[in-house]
Amino acid sequence: MLMSKLHFFSFSLILIYSYSLLGQESFILSGYVTDVETNEKLIGVNVLLPELNLGTTTNEYGFYSISIPQGGQELLISYLGFKNLIENINLFKDQTLNIKLFPEVELLEEVVVKDNIERLNLRSPQMSVNSLSINTIKKMPATLGEVDIIKSITLLPGVTNGGEGASGFNVRGGAADQNLILLDEAIIFNSSHLFGFFSVFNPDAIKDIKLFKGGIPANYGGRVSSVLNIYQKDGNSNDFSAEGGIGLISSRLLLEGPLKKEKGSFLFGGRSSYVHLFLPLIESIKDNKAYFYDLNTKLSYTIDPKNNLYLSGYFGRDVFDISNLFNNAYGNSVANFRWNHLFSNQLFSNLSLIYSDYDYRLDFSFADFEWNSSIVNLNLKYDFKHYLSEKIKLEYGLNSIYYKFDPGLIEPTKEDSSIQINKLTDKYALESSLYTGINYQFSPKTSIQLGGRLSNFIRLGQKLNTYVNDNPLVYNSALKIYQGSEPSGEINYSRGTVLKNFLYIEPRAALAYQNKPSQSFKASYNRMVQYLHLISNTNSPTPIDIWAPSGKFIDPQILDQFAIGYFKSFNSNRYNLEFEIFHKSSQNRLDYIDGAELIANDAIEQVLLTGEAKAKGLELLIRKNEGKLSGWIAYTLSRSEQRTPGRTSSEVGINNGDWYVTPYDKTHDISITTTYALNKKWDFNANFLFQTGQPITYPEAQYQFMNFSIPNYETRNNSRLPNYHRLDLSAIYSPNRKDKAYSGQWVFSIFNAYNRQNAANIRFQKNIDTGQNEAVRLSIFGIIPSVTYNFKF
Repeated sequence: MLMSKLHFFSFSLILIYSYSLLGQESFILSGYVTDVETNEKLIGVNVLLPELNLGTTTNEYGFYSISIPQGGQELLISYLGFKNLIENINLFKDQTLNIKLFPEVELLEEVVVKDNIERLNLRSPQMSVNSLSINTIKKMPATLGEVDIIKSITLLPGVTNGGEGASGFNVRGGAADQNLILLDEAIIFNSSHLFGFFSVFNPDAIKDIKLFKGGIPANYGGRVSSVLNIYQKDGNSNDFSAEGGIGLISSRLLLEGPLKKEKGSFLFGGRSSYVHLFLPLIESIKDNKAYFYDLNTKLSYTIDPKNNLYLSGYFGRDVFDISNLFNNAYGNSVANFRWNHLFSNQLFSNLSLIYSDYDYRLDFSFADFEWNSSIVNLNLKYDFKHYLSEKIKLEYGLNSIYYKFDPGLIEPTKEDSSIQINKLTDKYALESSLYTGINYQFSPKTSIQLGGRLSNFIRLGQKLNTYVNDNPLVYNSALKIYQGSEPSGEINYSRGTVLKNFLYIEPRAALAYQNKPSQSFKASYNRMVQYLHLISNTNSPTPIDIWAPSGKFIDPQILDQFAIGYFKSFNSNRYNLEFEIFHKSSQNRLDYIDGAELIANDAIEQVLLTGEAKAKGLELLIRKNEGKLSGWIAYTLSRSEQRTPGRTSSEVGINNGDWYVTPYDKTHDISITTTYALNKKWDFNANFLFQTGQPITYPEAQYQFMNFSIPNYETRNNSRLPNYHRLDLSAIYSPNRKDKAYSGQWVFSIFNAYNRQNAANIRFQKNIDTGQNEAVRLSIFGIIPSVTYNFKF
C-alpha cells in the first residue's frame, strides 16, 4: 500500500512535468542577488517580468532561476530596503545574470513593481507564513532595551507567549515543544536566555526570519505545530565593518569583513549581560548571580560560480546562582558546514552537516549533589531545488539525524556526602526522512503545492525495563489513581539493536485561486509527525525539562491541520488584509499523572498517559505598509483543548477523561504594532498586547489530616489568571553626521508603560494575622525604562 501511494505520486509529477514541456521555446535566466555594499546574498528578492505576468523569488542562498520565452523582456527586481532595479534582457540562449542591489535610504514609490509583487504573493499557494525584517524588529520596544526576536513574533496572529517572563512561544494552540526552531538549519532546543527574559538570537547577526504556522512545506518535519527558520548573515566580503549596541544590562558587538575580496568573508558576533557585576554592591543580593553570553560565527567562501562553502557556529551560556545554594548553567552549542552546488542553471543543491549540543547542569549545594544532562545530535541534510520551468519548481531531498539523550548524571558534591552516584540511562535514536514537493502554476489564476514526506524513527538499543503485560502504569480502581508498575526486570540491549521502528507518510497540499488581481483564496492541509516529546510540568520550557524520544512505551505525536484563507491588497498594496481559519487535531499527546515525579526519573514511562488534542480558531491581520504611520493589527480567536481518557472503560483517565483547555489556550489575542516616522531623525514606535488569561488549576477546598492542611483542587485548568495586557513605547533618534562612514542612534524605550501588574502566577497561603487563606499574585515586570546606543561603521 505504501509503495503504491509513492508510485502514484511519482507518476503524477511526471505527467505534470511532461505537460509543461509543450509550450513555446524558452530559455533559463538564473543567478544570485546580492547587496552591492556587502556582497551579502539576499533571501526572498522578487524577480519579475510584468509584461508576462511571471515572477520568482530568490531562495535561502540568494539564488533564482526562471524560464523565459525567447526575445527581449523587461526585468524588475525589488526587495524591501533596497532600490528597485530595471534590467532589459534579450534572451536567445540560457543566461546567467548576477544582480547587485543598492540600499535605499529613502524608499521611493514604485506602484507597478508593488502591484506585481503582491500579485506574485497572492498567486503563491503558500499560506500561514509570516516574515519579519530584522529592521522592523529592531524598531520595536524591547525589554530592558534588548531586542528580542522571539517576543517580536508573538505580535503576529496565532502566536502567543508562554506567560510573563516565560520562555518559548505557542502557535495556534500548540505547545512550545511543538515548534521547530532552526538557526542556519541547526536545531535549537532552548531559545531563551535567563529563563525567557531574552532570546538566544543576536539581532545584529540575523539576516532573515520566517515563521510557518500551517501549510508547512515537505522539506520541514519533526515538529507538529510550527517552523521558525532563522538565517545568519554571511558577512561582508567587500569591506571591514562593525556594528553593535551598548545598553543598561547588556551590550553586543558584531565584526565582519573579507577573507578575500568579493569571494570570502568572516562574521564574528558577541553579546553579554553584565548586571551581575553590580550585584555585590547590594547587600541583600550580593551572593546572587544571573547572566548570559553568546557568540555567533560564520565563514563564507565562493570557490567558483557553481560552488559556495559556509561554516557557521553558535555558542550560548546562561548562569544562574542563588546565594551559593543553587546553581544552574545551560546553553546551546552548534556547528554547521554547508556546501552549495549548482548542477545546472535549473538545479540547485545544498549539503549540510550539522552538530548540535544542548546541555544543562544543576548544582544543589544545600543538598550536596549536582545533576548534568544533555542532548547531542548529528544532522545530515541534502536538499535540491529543481526549477523545471516558469510554472513548475520541484524540491526534494533527504535528512538523517542521530540523537544521544543523556538524561542525567547525579553525583555528590562533597566526599563525605550520603548521596550515591546515579547515572540515568542514555537513550539513542535515528530519525530519517525523504521528501519531495512540487509548486505548479496550473493556470494564470490557480497554483498548487503538493508534497510528501516519508519519515522514519528508529529507537536504538539501551538498558530497558520490562513490565508485566508490557504495562508500566497500573490503575488503582479503589483509589481511582494511576501508579507506576514495578519493573519485572531489565534487558541491556546492544547499541545496534532496533527497539522500535516507526514509519509514516506525511502528505502536504496547498491551493491558491486568484479570482482578481488584488485578491485570492487559499487552502492547505498538512500532516506532521513528532518523535520527540518534552515532558514538563510548566507551561513553558525551562532548562530542566525532560526530552523523551518515542519508543516502546511512547508513540509519536501525529497532527493533521486544515486551513482556508482570504487575502486582499488595497490601494496599490498600501494596505493588506489576511484572514485565515484553521483546525488542528493531534494524536498521542502526552500528559503526566497526578503527583508525577519528572526530574531524574529513569522510568519516565511510569508516569505518562497518552491522549489527544485539538485546536481551532481564526486569525486576522491588517497591515499598513506605507506612509509616515505604518504597522499592523493582529487578532486571533481560538480554543485549544486536550483529553486523556482512561485506557479501558474502568479507568477514569485524567480530569475524569473529559476535555479541558490546554495551559496555552488564549481565547482572545490582540496586538497592535505601529511606527511613526516623524522626520529623518526621529521614529516613534508602540506595541499594545491583550491576551485572555492563562488557564490555571486552583484549590477549591481543603481538609485537615494529622495537623496538615491538604488542598483539594478543582478540575484541571478550570480557572484563569487575570487577562494580560501591556503597552510598550520607544523613540529612536538618529542624528545626522558629517562622517558618513559612521552612524549611530539612540533608542529610548518604556516597557509596560502604564505599569500593569500582570500575573505570572497566583498561589494560595494562610494569612498569619487573620488565619484565612488568601491568593497572592506574583508579578515580574512593572514599568521598565531603558536606553540603548547602537552604532555602525
